[in-house]
Amino acid sequence: MENYKIPGHLRLETRRWAKKILEEYTLESHHFRMLVKTCEAWDRSEQAREALAADGLTVVDRYGTPKAHPCVGIERDSRTAFFRGLRELALDVDAPEVPRPPRTRDYGSRR
Repeated sequence: MENYKIPGHLRLETRRWAKKILEEYTLESHHFRMLVKTCEAWDRSEQAREALAADGLTVVDRYGTPKAHPCVGIERDSRTAFFRGLRELALDVDAPEVPRPPRTRDYGSRR
């Protein structure tokens, strides 16, 4: 196993989490990069959540109309990226017996 260096730009709690993952799992270099990006997505989500806690969910535009704070989208997108990273790393499950079928063109319109 290679000795991977967890980037210092990650938050302390995120670095601790990544270190624990590295202790419990044997990762190849591409998995390590995926782990780092997953950690970055978590940190970005937390940054956006903290900004929303401080500023509120809405901002007022130049016309005086309340709009969603830009961090609402940042938090959502980062959270989605985090969960996708976890899914791709597949740390908590063995390989599925049957692969998930691909999405088809009519995905979402079926009833």
